[in-house]
This record gives sequence, C-alpha cells and structure tokens, in this order.
Amino acid sequence: MHGRARLRRTALATLLALAGCRGHTSSPGPTAALTTATSATPPPMAVTLAPQINDEDFLRFDKALSSDAFEGRKPGTRGEVRTTRYLVEQLRRMHLEPGNRGSWFQAVPVVSTRLLDPAVPLKVSLPHGVETFASGTDMVVGTQQARPLVVLKNSPIVFMGYGIDAPEWQWNDYQGVDVRGKTVIVLSRDPGEASGDPQLFNGRAASRYGRRLYKFAQAARMGAAACFVIHTTAASGLPWSAVRNAASEPQQALPASAAPGPRLAVAGSLTQAAAQRLFRAAGVNFDTLMNEAAQRGFQPVTLDASASIVLRSAVSYSWSDNVLALLKGSRHPDQVVIYSAHWDQLGMRRAARGRAEIFHGAIDNGSGLAALLEIADTFAHRKRPERSVLFLMPTLEEAGQAGSRYYVAHPVFPLAKTVADINIDAWPVLGRARDMTVFGAGQSQLEDDLRQMLAPQGRTPTPDAAPQIGMYYRSDQYSFARAGVPALLAGPGLDLVDGGRSAGEAASRDFLLHRYASPSDVFNPHWDLSGVLEDIQTLYQLGQDLANSGQWPEWYPGSPYRAQRLAMMARERELKARAPGAVPHRSSAKSPPPPAAPTRAAPPHTR
Repeated sequence: MHGRARLRRTALATLLALAGCRGHTSSPGPTAALTTATSATPPPMAVTLAPQINDEDFLRFDKALSSDAFEGRKPGTRGEVRTTRYLVEQLRRMHLEPGNRGSWFQAVPVVSTRLLDPAVPLKVSLPHGVETFASGTDMVVGTQQARPLVVLKNSPIVFMGYGIDAPEWQWNDYQGVDVRGKTVIVLSRDPGEASGDPQLFNGRAASRYGRRLYKFAQAARMGAAACFVIHTTAASGLPWSAVRNAASEPQQALPASAAPGPRLAVAGSLTQAAAQRLFRAAGVNFDTLMNEAAQRGFQPVTLDASASIVLRSAVSYSWSDNVLALLKGSRHPDQVVIYSAHWDQLGMRRAARGRAEIFHGAIDNGSGLAALLEIADTFAHRKRPERSVLFLMPTLEEAGQAGSRYYVAHPVFPLAKTVADINIDAWPVLGRARDMTVFGAGQSQLEDDLRQMLAPQGRTPTPDAAPQIGMYYRSDQYSFARAGVPALLAGPGLDLVDGGRSAGEAASRDFLLHRYASPSDVFNPHWDLSGVLEDIQTLYQLGQDLANSGQWPEWYPGSPYRAQRLAMMARERELKARAPGAVPHRSSAKSPPPPAAPTRAAPPHTR
C-alpha cells in the first residue's frame, strides 16, 4: 500500500496501537479518539503517548543539556565535548548505531574570527564632519574573510534598498549599479511585506531573499567591500540585544575551503535609529527612501558619505562535530528519514565585573534535543521500520546552519535517497493547544502528512503567526530544503486550550523578546509539558509513517525547491535505467519510484 491512502490508515492504526501499550485510566478508547476529529477543544490527551515519551525523561535530558556544566554548548569549547559525549551516551543506551559509517561523529571544519577590539567604531565622513557609530549600541560588525586585518577607508556608501536580485520576481536592486569597493546599506526582509502586495514576493510572508545571510552573500557577489543590514525588531522578530549578544562572541563559519564563494571584508548590522541618523546627516530622508525601496523601479541612492573602519581579528581553524545515530531499516536500509535538532548554543560571555554569563539554551535548543532523544528512544523500542531513520544533531546552527549545510554537502545517505527532514528547534513550553504551527507553510506534502497525524487528535496545523519574520529560513531544515529535500519545521500551537490564541501568541512573543538568545533561556523543573509531549508524539508518528511507507513526499507546485528535487530524482532514475540489467518501470507523479543509490564515497572528515 502506498501514498496518501496508506498514510491515513497508518496514522489511525498507530494511534490505536499506542493506546494499548501504556495503561492510562483516562485514555480514550477507539471511539473517543475518532470523535475528537470534529471537537472544537480536544479532550485531555486525545492520543496516548508512547512509554518512552514522558515528562520525566524530557526534563532529565533538558536539565542536563542546559546545566552550568555544559557551559552554553559553544562549538569548539569544553562545553562541546561534554555535550556531544552526553548525547552519545544516551544514544548508546538506546542501542542505536553510530550514524556516520561506524562513527557517532561527522567532523565539520570551522574558522573562528574574534574581534580584538569589540568597541571599534564605524566612522562615516559627511559634508559637515565625521559621525561615529558605536559598536554594540549603534551597530555590530565583523569580517567574513578570516583575515587578521581589514581596513575599510573612505568607502562610498550606497543605499541599495533591499539588496535583492530575484529573477523570478523580476526584481534586481543591483541592476546597472557598480558597488565594487563600496559600502552598501540594505533593509531587512523583502519588498513584499513592506508593500503589502500579495503578488510581490510572498506578500507579507518572508521569502528566502529576506535573510541577512543572503543579503551579505549578494553584496559580496557584486563586489561590495562592506554591507550593513538595518535591524528592526518588527522585521526580525528579535530585539537588538539578541543581535548584540550573538555578535559579542567569536564568529564561527565554514572556511572557504568547505564553502567557496565571495565573502565580505566587512559585514554588520545597523539599528534603525543609527540608520536614520546617518541618512539625516547625509541630507536625505531615511523614511522616504525606505518607502520608495518597496516599489518597482526604485533606484539605489549614493549618499554623500563614506565609511571607514579598521578590524583587527584573531583567526583560528578547528573542527566541531555533527552527532549522528542510525536505526537501520528492515526492507529499505538505503532510504532514510531524518530527524534533526541542533545541539549548539552561544556559550559563555563575560558580563559586568568579570562575572560569567551562560547561554543555557534550555529552549533553544535543549527542548529540541530532548524531543529528538524521546523520539529516538521510541523508535529504538518498537519494531524496526522499513526505511532507515537517521537522528542528526548538527553543530553550528547558530552560525548560519553551518553544520547542517556541511552535512548536506557531505551526506551519509545520498540526498536522492533522503525521504524528508523533520527538524525540531526551540520548542517553547506553552501548554496544550488545538493546533501545531507550521513555519514556512505552503511548501510541501509533509504539511498534508502532518494534518493527517493531527486529525485523530482533534487538532490542525496552522501557519506561522508571524510569517514576515521568516523562521523557516533560520533553522537546519533550510539546508535540506534549498538542496531539494522536502523539509518540515513545526512548532508548538498557539491556539491554547487554556487561554486561546491570544494567550499563545503572548507567551511566544514573551519568549522571543525576553529569553531567546539570552542567558535567561533557562530550565524550569515546573514546566507543564502536556502540550510538548503531545507534539513529540505527533512528530514521532509522522516520521514513523514515512519510514514504513513507500511514500516520497513532494514539494508543492510553485515551491522554489521543487525543480531541484525533480531534477535530482530524474537523474537517479536515469542512472538506474542505464545500469546493467535494468528493467524499465512506470513512474507516478504522486509517488515516484525510489531512486537508485549511487556508489558512496568515503566522507572527507570522520572521527
């Protein structure tokens, strides 16, 4: 049995089977479980949890991972060693196999750049003198080129609008403009959100062109010496303090040898207040230009200003580890469903009077790691699925998803044999909800699969409440997505059983503004985990069904990742057809035949 029909049947079968494996007097029987599908408010625990998915284990995992002993889980520190050792201990206890051809680790090359003078100012020469912009208060800055000395001197400043070249939208801010050696200043997000035009980019929902990393990369491709993205809390969903905290520590990235391409000599962010001050001193109105930048036909504006800064940095090269565990499939071990959850956080920093502050990361991403371990333990205690399941815990997610990007470039399983990635990242504890959030909704059939998992629980998937923030592009599943592999990022629902959507949105907003990417993201032994555990059960069922079916979920028509996946699968079918003794077979648009596996090369870095 294949495709959607099997999915619906196995979703219900899984729920009923799980209901019989753990004795809860309050658990609904089959009839009650079915009737919840049309209930406005789900009854207490509409689905019985697998024994391995429980609050005691979740709290134990999260408490350990977010403890002081793990020192904020910064890659390249003692905290990394303790974190990865702990994860492997748990995976061994579950009797899973090492996930990287006999190793628990995939070594990821890292270049680390530490600014020697964190207080270095940006100086802007203007018609009436020099304006100084303070590091940390007005801007943050660094270099992407891993050079110990970068000198930017009297670099002409150009306001480039959104700094986007998007052929599919017939939008190119750089058309006809030479920015070589210049400093470009760009707005965050993309013109669709600002203009309110639903036919422009993704309308109010962020597009992949709104990412800060995209804007840096595009400026570098065009030859710019420097790029500053104007930060606003409304645009990013994050307070300036989160940007400042992330920039205060050594900046880590894949070295050019692992991720070739042009990089900026100077890359940074400006507060909106600083941008307004700069533009005003240059004799132009920032607010007027910002509005014009969202309209077709906008022409970049060269300011009567030039930028100067000297960056002295300590540059070092090292390795960090992705952690991988494998449950080998019983019938199709060469096909794989991936669960991912990054293990890293921002580490420690020196605060006032030399006091150490730890970024504990209890939610980001201790919660995701705890959820992945709960799911892995559940798979390990049940009948082996037909397809393999890989549990991937990438490093360097906080450094632009560098760990997952490296995995995608050096996969253990070919990407054409990778069914999907289900990513778990920063799962705030909000309470039980009538829904689950899908970030970047409208991308792939994985959303249909999730809907079918939720229906017997009386719940539904709902789009991200703040699509303009673009959370889909900020986590590890995006590395898989842009390589063509269907990838899902879900989150806790905001339509809370206790308090409704207003309460859920308020709680989510409170976490983002007051604890995200800060030392305040700490473990709470009194968390009400009823909603989190129900969500973990749902994600387990989703992957379990994919691992026991012949289904190959596809991107929806119109998704920017669809063409790459179709081309990938077509190449694999062609390779299979050319293989000696190959027998032609008919393909199905809805459930394409599994592709042939090419010969695997040895990974370039393993431990």
